[in-house]
Parts: sequence; structure tokens; C-alpha cells
Amino acid sequence: MSTIKRRNISILGPTEFTGIKLKEPAEYAAGIPAVKVALQHSFKEMGVVKSLHTLAHMNQKDGFDCPGCAWPDPEAPSKLGEYCENGAKAIAEEATNKRVDKSFFEKYSVEELSHWSDYQIGKSGRLTEPMILKPGSVYYEPISWEEAYRLIADELHKLDSPDEGVFYTSGRSSNEAAFLYGLFIRAFGTNNMPDCSNMCHESSGVGLSETLGIGKGSVKLEDFDKAEVILVIGQNPGTNHPRMLSALQKCKENKGKVVSINPLEEAGLIRFKNPQEIKGVLSSGTRLTDIHLQVKINQDVSLLKLIIKKLKVLDEERGDVFDHKFIDTYTQGYENLIKDVEKYSEEELLALCGVEESKIDEVVELLANNNKIIICWAMGLTQHKNGVDNIKECVNLLLLKGSLGKPGAGTCPVRGHSNVQGDRTVGIMHHVSPTLNTAIENTFGFTPPDKEGLDTVHAIEAMYEGRAKVFIALGGNFLSAAADTEYTAEALQNCDLTVSVSTKLNRTHLVTGKTGVILPTLGRSELDSKDGKPRYFTVENSMGKVHQSKGLLQPASGSLKSEPEIIGGIADAYFHKGHVVDWKKLSEHYELIREKIEAVLNGFDDINNRSKGSGFYLPNNVRDLDFSKLPNGKAQFSVCTMPKHKIDENEFILMTIRSHDQFNTTIYGLDDRYRGIYNERRIVLMNEEDMKKYGLKKLDIVNLISNYNDKERKAINFLVIPYNIPQGNLASYFPETNVLVPYNHFADKSHTPISKSIVVKIEKI
Repeated sequence: MSTIKRRNISILGPTEFTGIKLKEPAEYAAGIPAVKVALQHSFKEMGVVKSLHTLAHMNQKDGFDCPGCAWPDPEAPSKLGEYCENGAKAIAEEATNKRVDKSFFEKYSVEELSHWSDYQIGKSGRLTEPMILKPGSVYYEPISWEEAYRLIADELHKLDSPDEGVFYTSGRSSNEAAFLYGLFIRAFGTNNMPDCSNMCHESSGVGLSETLGIGKGSVKLEDFDKAEVILVIGQNPGTNHPRMLSALQKCKENKGKVVSINPLEEAGLIRFKNPQEIKGVLSSGTRLTDIHLQVKINQDVSLLKLIIKKLKVLDEERGDVFDHKFIDTYTQGYENLIKDVEKYSEEELLALCGVEESKIDEVVELLANNNKIIICWAMGLTQHKNGVDNIKECVNLLLLKGSLGKPGAGTCPVRGHSNVQGDRTVGIMHHVSPTLNTAIENTFGFTPPDKEGLDTVHAIEAMYEGRAKVFIALGGNFLSAAADTEYTAEALQNCDLTVSVSTKLNRTHLVTGKTGVILPTLGRSELDSKDGKPRYFTVENSMGKVHQSKGLLQPASGSLKSEPEIIGGIADAYFHKGHVVDWKKLSEHYELIREKIEAVLNGFDDINNRSKGSGFYLPNNVRDLDFSKLPNGKAQFSVCTMPKHKIDENEFILMTIRSHDQFNTTIYGLDDRYRGIYNERRIVLMNEEDMKKYGLKKLDIVNLISNYNDKERKAINFLVIPYNIPQGNLASYFPETNVLVPYNHFADKSHTPISKSIVVKIEKI
């Protein structure tokens, strides 16, 4: 078992098995089983009455936003509830009746807790008061809010440079908290603002910005009703974004077609039984996927090039397959794109992608005859060395078809955490924006730093090398989310101080700097008030809509503070009131923060009024077909490189995946119901022919080994499960396999870790 220095801390938790049970993979998603599981989780954590009251207000206009994914709410939410199974699990985790208080930390040392699984740690309950882990101690103990603020301020003052501080942000933070956090960090003097986007959709932001002029998607929820073809690439909505299935169902009801492109055929895209409809429960459900293309891991570019090549042949015959008027009016680089595609033979591309040609031809025919096309994707495209090019190749296809700026067409990167897009919109970024800096200076009267900051992978490197000494995280489970777990753990330990603003206990709280501080905060579902008056905050969904979120439950503890209040407390202690910003006043009055957001950022006019009810959309140039900020005022075609994997005879490409019982690093349970895997997480999915070739049988125990730059990384004790996955490919859950991902191998330009295409060997035990 891996441990780290100074304290006998387990980085990875236990490696023992928990008693696997296997069944056939599910043939549909949702339905009665989803309702049953959702209620079981809710009732167990919250009790019956509290569960029903809480779920009735989630994702409603007068309620609170789900703390899970960022999928948008329909204009008229269902009277039965606008949430999914995993949303119910997420709120059950947050609104649990269990507590992690002083007595808990007196009973359990960080050493003992670190040997628990992530599932056990997460199930401990809600944090109730500020805690400190002092140098040399293995027990957290209480600390007052004021003492915590002073300690943090003192450590920040000790730094030789503001750039020795690292300030991380998770996607669960509100717009108000993220804006205030970014403002404080810039006032402190650095742009070291790594965030969870760096680890997931950064490739989307870069690819879309360079080709279309905005790092966000262009579709709205109602576009799914109008789409003729929807491509779902590198995404498993049944587990990761279940409410998306309702949107795909509407597309099918309106005679649209759905194409899934993924190495795994996931239950959520096979058939959907909508639990909000009687017919969805009693009938066989809606078959969602019309055509499934089982592409090899990270061969999406070769597949898309082949599709474009075949469409070009048809266009030469018919003259109407590509939208030449759109191409001539709005784009640049068409000739170079076509020259690039012509360099490859169909046979070469077909062999690389591994997809049956007859199915590709079916998709080509669909795309040739329709132009209301939406392309959806998630981390299956972004977390590769060529992640940015994966996104650009999707844009190429949409540009060729003129499938932008019209109903039923466009780009749809499906964001993970519930406000990860909003965090970036309101200023959480390590890049320097001269426009934003000028607006901040004009509004607040101080000059923000103009030096590029550190993203996630380079922040980890700086902490490891001792160039960064204080790490503060606004939400998240940084250690479990980041790549290269052992390296990241040592990086955190090298800090003088690590601070976590959190609702629940997680592994990052156990792997700290010399001093560790936990600051407990309110959850989405909890009543947030000041002087007896309720406050609300805002979030932005994955389609660019800003709306309010207002909790209603009594807080888990009277000692909890909101995220803006915590940020204001730290800032006030650091500046000793000697700053142009009144941090304390601003942090306590969210409407004042929103006024400043309106003053600094474009598109937030009258936010205090417009954010109420269903909210408002932010400006989106792609919807308006305005590409004026791009070279020559045109959307850009891209020449995308093919992925380059050096694979030896006995090596595989492994992608990390989620189970159905988790969201990001939060483990709700040990079952992956849709894949037929129960009561176990230490598994690796493998093609049966590969198993025969290497003499492996079902449930054989193996180690997974990666080797980059002559450094071996090993994930031990995994059970082999035969599965329908392309030969040469493997799949296994994260965070258990994050230990295999090298911190210094990441996507070009976006620096997103290569978590979906890790070259590994299998070692039989």
C-alpha cells in the first residue's frame, strides 16, 4: 500500500476486493430501477419526509440547482420532479443527516481515515466546524473562524512572492463565490487559478475558441427537439448526465436520429425508460441510438476524417451535401481541410478507427441528407494528447454542413460539474485577459497582475518542486481528481499550508501540507441567510443560461459559512481593511457582488432582476453567426493531426471511466448497474479475444502498469472482466487508476491530462 512521508498516510486507500457480483449489462436506462435506487439513497441519508421535501425543490425555479451536473432545466419542469437518479444521489450526499464533527476527529486520526476507501470517507457525513491539522499531529482539532482566517493570512504574508500561492476552484462554486475568489486572488497579486476545467473540458474551450470564437457550446435545450441528427461522441449520458436522455427522447419523438460514437456501447444510449412518464415506465421505452459506431479509443479524428472524406465524394456527385453558401460566407480554410483529408486513403482511416464500414456509410447517408446536426461530447474527446484537435474535427464537420446558428444545430460540449462553466465566465482562469483586467481596475481601483498563472498540472509541478507553498481549494477533492496520484500527493505535502473549503470529508483533507485547514461551507440545498433574510446565488448551466439557486434546508451546523463569506473573511484578514475593496461587506451582500459582476463582465446587465425565475442567456456569437473576432472575421476550418500512440505488442490503451454509482470523484455506492458490475470498483474491462491471447480468465487478478519517461506507475489488484470493448483497449474506473496518468503528459494547448488514452501493460498476479 502506497504511503507518503511524515505521516503514515495511504494515498490510494485500500486495495482489497469487496466481493464482486456480475450480471449481464442492462438493456435500458432509468425506469423503475432508477426511481427505486434514487429513493433508497435519499431515504437512507435524509429520511423519508426530508427527502421528499428536498427533491421537490431541486431544479425548480424557486428552488436550488442540483449539485451534480450542469445539464439545463426545461422551461416547464416536470411536476414529478426535474432530477435524475444521480442527482438524487448527489443531494442525498449533501443533505445527509450524518455529521463529521469534533468527536469524529477525536476518534479517528488522519492515518486511520486514509486507509478507508473513498466511498467510506465520503459516507462519513457533513463537516460542521473549522478544523486544523497542526504540524506533526495526526488528529484534526477545532479552530475558530477568526483564528483560521488569521492563520491563512499570516501564511500568505510569509510568501516571498504572490506566485508562491495556488488557488484552486471546483465547479460547484456559485458565480458570486467564484467572482469574489478571483477578485481576491488578483488583488493578492497572482493569476495562479487552476480549476477543474483544466482537467476536463479545457480542450473544448481551446478548440471552440480558436475555431468559433467562444469556448462554450452554441445550442439551447430546445434545439434538441428540432435536430435531425445528433452525434453523441465520447460521452455516457446515462450515467454522467441522465437528464440529457429526455432531450434525446424528444429528438427521437420528432423523427430525429441519434448516433453514438464510443468504445463502449452504454445502456443509457441503447434504450431509455423515462420515469416521468407512465408510458416510459410501463412500455419497453424509447430506443435512443439508431447507429452505434464502436470506435477504438482516441481514433475519433480518423473516423471523422473518413466520414468527411466520404461526404466529399457524395458532394462531388450531388453538389448539395456540403453547404457551400455557408462555407463561402462564414468560413476560412476549406481548401486546406480538403487537401488534408485527401492525404489519407479510406482503407487507412478505416483500419485506424476500427469501425464497421457499413455502419459508417449509414451515418454518412444521414449526414448527407440533413443539416440540422448537433454534436455532443464529453471527456471521451477532451482527455487525450490531441484533445483540442478532436474538438476541432467536430467543428469541421459542422462547418461543412452549415450546422451552426440555426435551430436544431450546433456544438454541445456537455459540462460535468454544475457551475464549472460559470466559474470560467466570471473570471476563474490562469490566462491573462487584458479586457477583464481593465474592467476590474476601472471598477475596483486596483491593478490586477498581467503575468500568466499556473494551470492545474503546472501548479502541481510547482508545489512538488517547492516553488508554491500555499494551496487553497474552493471546493473539490483535488488529490483524487488530479492525475498522477502519488506525485500530486507529494506535491501537496511539500506545501507549508493547504486549505480546503468543503461540505464533506474527502481524501484531500487527509493528504495535507505541514498544516492543513478545513473550512466547512453551506451546501446548495441549505438556507443561506443574513440577518434573517434569505440570500440566493446564481449559476450558469452548460448552455450558457444564468439563473438563481436558493436553498431551503436548515444548515447542517450553525457554524457553517457560505463560500463568499469565507473568501471575504480570508481577504479581510489578509488586507487588514487596508484595501480599496470592502471585502467583508461585499461577501455578505450577494446583490452587491452581482452589481460588480454586471459592471465588469459583458452580458450580465440587470443580473439582480434577470437571474430570478428561469434566468437569462449570456451572449453567444455563434448563435448570431458573428465571427468578427476571429482571423478575417471567419469561422476557422482546421487541419487536425492524427493521434500518435507508440504501442508495443504487449501494451494496451486504457481509458478511465465512471461507474454508475459515482459523480466525478464522489462515490455513491459500489454498483455499476448498467454495466452489470456489483459491489466492486477494482475492475478492468477487456476484450475476450485479448483475454485469450494473453491467457487471462474472468476475474483473474492483474496489476496495471504505465511507463512514461522511464518512470513506472502501477495500479495494483484489478479483476479482469470480459466486456464488449475493441481489441487493444481497456477501461477502468477513476480515481483508482489516476495513479497511472503521468502529470507531465497532457493535451497540446489545453494541458488536459491524458486520462482517456493511457498506454499500459497488464501484469498477471
